Amino acid sequence: MSLTERPTAAFVLSLIAGLIILLGGAMRLMFRFYWFRGMMRGFGARLTGMMAFPGYAMMWGRFSFMDGILGLALGVLMIVGAVMLYNRSQRHVTWGTVIVILSVLSLFARTTGGFGTGFILGLVGGLLAITWKPTQTQPKT
Repeated sequence: MSLTERPTAAFVLSLIAGLIILLGGAMRLMFRFYWFRGMMRGFGARLTGMMAFPGYAMMWGRFSFMDGILGLALGVLMIVGAVMLYNRSQRHVTWGTVIVILSVLSLFARTTGGFGTGFILGLVGGLLAITWKPTQTQPKT
């Protein structure tokens, strides 16, 4: 059985980034549902804020829901990209590029890039995957 070399550091960083972005999307969804439930009950300051800016309150809730769904999707796709990077290390440039694109999308898609940490870890992990070079070992004769 031969052992193949894998971009382990890039895999670990990308996997952690995907998990953090997934967590950020889930928290955004949880906050949206909690906020909407409180808004519908009309609790104190929420009711006052909604009366002052009703359009903003409804628009913010709708975008927060879509951002949460997008954060979940980007997090899952980044985890899949990290696993594919580990399993198919000969295509490391392709999967590294996918991870970099997903981390940039997570930042610009208003999902906060997994609290900013997910964006940075995904970017570093993707760049490590792109620049990874397996060591060349000569077979012993």
